Amino acid sequence: MKTKKSLASAILIAAAVGVVYIIFAVRPLGTEYQFLPEWKIDVTNPTVRDTAEGDTLLPFKLGQSMGYFTPEGKVVRFETFPFKASISRSFYTSYTANNSGTDFWTPDGEKAGTISASGFPMIDGDRIFVFQPGGSAFLMCSGDGSRRWEYSGAVPITAFDSAADSCVAGFADGTVCEFSSDGEIRQRFAPGGSDYPVILGAAISPDGEHIATVSGQTRQRFVLAKKDGVQTKIVFHEFLPSDEPLQQLVKFTSDSALVFYHCKDAIGIVSTRTGKSARLKMSGQAISLQELGNLVFVLTKRGRTYTVYAIEKFATPAGSFSFQADAAFILADGGRLYVGKDSTISCIDIQKK
Repeated sequence: MKTKKSLASAILIAAAVGVVYIIFAVRPLGTEYQFLPEWKIDVTNPTVRDTAEGDTLLPFKLGQSMGYFTPEGKVVRFETFPFKASISRSFYTSYTANNSGTDFWTPDGEKAGTISASGFPMIDGDRIFVFQPGGSAFLMCSGDGSRRWEYSGAVPITAFDSAADSCVAGFADGTVCEFSSDGEIRQRFAPGGSDYPVILGAAISPDGEHIATVSGQTRQRFVLAKKDGVQTKIVFHEFLPSDEPLQQLVKFTSDSALVFYHCKDAIGIVSTRTGKSARLKMSGQAISLQELGNLVFVLTKRGRTYTVYAIEKFATPAGSFSFQADAAFILADGGRLYVGKDSTISCIDIQKK
């Protein structure tokens, strides 16, 4: 009798322990990103239509063509150009090697103004810059194309980036200058550390607090600097494992929390808040970076092979895919990744489930 009672008690205890274990051991299943193709369009055979108020218009530039398309896959602007062009969500323009005056346009095809200065226009958002012949001078234009301010020097400009109220230029002699929106030089410094200190890549954070550079040949170096009053303080640096004498991608995330930079067959990542760093292997030269929520997409190029890498912040690989093309771009917007390949654009919906 005692044996039966002991057995029954043991079974009850085991069952109770099992229930408790199940309750406390259950964890929600991990989520993962899903890449769901939505549509694909051919920009050389567009269904061009008039724009309506409130339309979201996304820019593209592929080879010698450019224009705008909607998230639904309708091309609303399509133009070819013989030499060079610059396009953003705010304006677009094309120009020749010897242009002395350049018209620029809004996405809906309305003329926005004329850039009267000679040189090579660069449109970054709603900001317009012109790099003048000789390579050592540039100017910033107002919204109508008129000259706002100008910088003229003797040393060639080798890297450039802009933010809402400032811009940064890197020079062949290894110096870096930050300019205010009125053209005043806010700071000037030299990252140093290399035998040949040319600036190959430069970026300024959206909040204006940090400047990052890749510089030099023979001991190529990445530097993250922070403004400290009128001084510039280097808060992180590292020598890269090998030299690559090319212009390099350097870009901050929109919240200024991370900075990404290209190094040979890899992408470097540094947190501006903690100083934590990482390096992820990648194939080819990093040429573009786009954000989508907690994901960062990097487009690389090696010959005709383009690869798109997805990185979950801070530095967790989330997938990649490759394709062959002569020209390509990526653009992230509204939970979707748009991938341009030669004459087509594909829309990929990004979901986390």
